[in-house]
Amino acid sequence: MDDRQLRAAADELIEMRRTRRVEPDLPSALRPTTLDEAYAVQDLLVDGLLPDDGRRIGYKVACTSEIAQDALRIDGPLFGQLLSHTTSPSGVTLAADGFVHRVIEAEFGFRIGSDVSITGRHTRDSIAAHIDAVIPAIEIVDYRYESWTVGALPVAADNAIHGWWVRGDPVTEWRHLDLGAASVEVRRNDEVVTSGSGSAVLGHPLTVMVWLADELARRGRPLVAGDVVTTGVTTDVFEAAAGDHVEAVFEGVGAVEISMV
Repeated sequence: MDDRQLRAAADELIEMRRTRRVEPDLPSALRPTTLDEAYAVQDLLVDGLLPDDGRRIGYKVACTSEIAQDALRIDGPLFGQLLSHTTSPSGVTLAADGFVHRVIEAEFGFRIGSDVSITGRHTRDSIAAHIDAVIPAIEIVDYRYESWTVGALPVAADNAIHGWWVRGDPVTEWRHLDLGAASVEVRRNDEVVTSGSGSAVLGHPLTVMVWLADELARRGRPLVAGDVVTTGVTTDVFEAAAGDHVEAVFEGVGAVEISMV
């Protein structure tokens, strides 16, 4: 794709988001053919979505389970970008009609406390040394394709179909926790609808952080102090609707909740 096509693809995705128009895929001339092209479209899309006072605040990691990777025909995760204007604290009320889909994903988040080097490869221990807090979080996945299984490249181009991020209180005393074994329970209107654990995301949330740090470094994009990262869904998913109150409870970490109207 040339620069004109990259821009046109981003503009198409922006318009689809603005109008909540659903399509089977991007127009054939605007479909990325490589992951590099997809991320180039993503960057242009994010530039176009940010309001004047908005900013990038970190990253989301998608496809951290074999099921999702098989569905998108990819052999590893994808990343998207978290944005200040689509991030809210726990307890927020959101309008259901502001989304096409409201897929609820309970995820362990992290806050970066010190800059991560883009040289060398990382381990769980080396990346943990740069993390100053764990954050209980809910990501709302929203997509305008007829199916989220449209493919890895159109999903990556559309900012990994990120809709909104809701963050709970950061926990700074977390190093004694086994986040891979930590249970996660999601309730809708006070009824448990799904549960899981941190092992659902590449076996451990810190493994996701290792992948992201290495992948960003390969692309010359370091994680820096203050960045936040959400590491992928730990349970089965469901779609929320107007009138729903959703709470995700993370063992040893805390809870996060949202309401839909």
